Amino acid sequence: MDSEPIKVLVVDDTLFYRKILCDVINEIPGVKTIGTASNGRIALSRVSSLKPSLVVMDIHMPEMDGIETLENIKKDWPDIGVIMISAHNQKDSKITMKALEMGAFDFIPKPESENMEQNLNEIKKALVPMIKAFLRRKEIRSILKRQKIPEIKKPQPPVKTNESSDFIKKRMEKIAANTRLKSQVVAIGISTGGPNALAVVIPKLPADLNVPVLIVQHMPPVFTNALAQSLNNKSSLKVVEATHREEIQSNTVYIAPGGKQMKVDCSNNSKIIKITDDPPENNCKPSADYLFRSVAECYGERTTAVIMTGMGSDGSAGLKLLKAKGAKIIAQNEKTCVVYGMPREPIEAGIVNVISPLDDIACEIIKTV
Repeated sequence: MDSEPIKVLVVDDTLFYRKILCDVINEIPGVKTIGTASNGRIALSRVSSLKPSLVVMDIHMPEMDGIETLENIKKDWPDIGVIMISAHNQKDSKITMKALEMGAFDFIPKPESENMEQNLNEIKKALVPMIKAFLRRKEIRSILKRQKIPEIKKPQPPVKTNESSDFIKKRMEKIAANTRLKSQVVAIGISTGGPNALAVVIPKLPADLNVPVLIVQHMPPVFTNALAQSLNNKSSLKVVEATHREEIQSNTVYIAPGGKQMKVDCSNNSKIIKITDDPPENNCKPSADYLFRSVAECYGERTTAVIMTGMGSDGSAGLKLLKAKGAKIIAQNEKTCVVYGMPREPIEAGIVNVISPLDDIACEIIKTV
């Protein structure tokens, strides 16, 4: 991390929340607030003069709201990160999806308790890891910019003339068997940066994919339904927020509901979705590990598992189980991740079949099904 602290501008029309946000941010090592603003117009003036690295901003404000302000920030200062603050309702969840599509780094739901200490703790729990992830991304991008990556020329494999015809025959039979064994399901684990990344991948999947897609996106309740609606409007596949005990259908994308766990149940010779209130795993509810375990049990080697941008390591344990069953594993590469957390451990563990940039993930999925 740079020796200079990361500068944050706090934008909210409520003095109460400006104070809470500043208090939380100033407790984070290497981070400090450099100013506040009560609406978008003031915020743009402060961005211009103070040059923050990060803006933490409410969606609803007088004179100029968060969406319009975000649009101006991304147009004039594209490298500045923006974290949105959203209310917990259907209307705001749709606006939040729009903000994420416009380039917001992430969002936090605004606490609704009348207890200030409880509000402070909720904001701290959500905001601190998010800002740390932003710092890490900033550090990685700075390193990548400084590095000059040499062009790697792939050596041509030597021509082997001593392979017996039996050996060649067996090898070709193995390749053919692997080719025939197509996946029957796609399971995706994703977190920070997920809505934007999914908006790249899911619309590229064809209407005749002929397998279901199961997604765990770390999000609170309400917001996952807005994500499903947003993706459904962009995609050839049907995209829904999953419901309890519905039968899994091909050519449908199921998104785990926020605040719940989702798994596959195949105990009665059919595959259905189960939505449970089981405890969080890896501090996540929904959890990718929770989904991946059930997919490993019900689909085994006929699975394509995809791990994408996000904080933490949720999904790693489930991917190891899937790998042991013979599943195909695709990981998003570091350069295109908003946060290179969730793909890191599986890649470093050597259990990933394909490391892919975001734009190519849909193509890699299609190859397996």
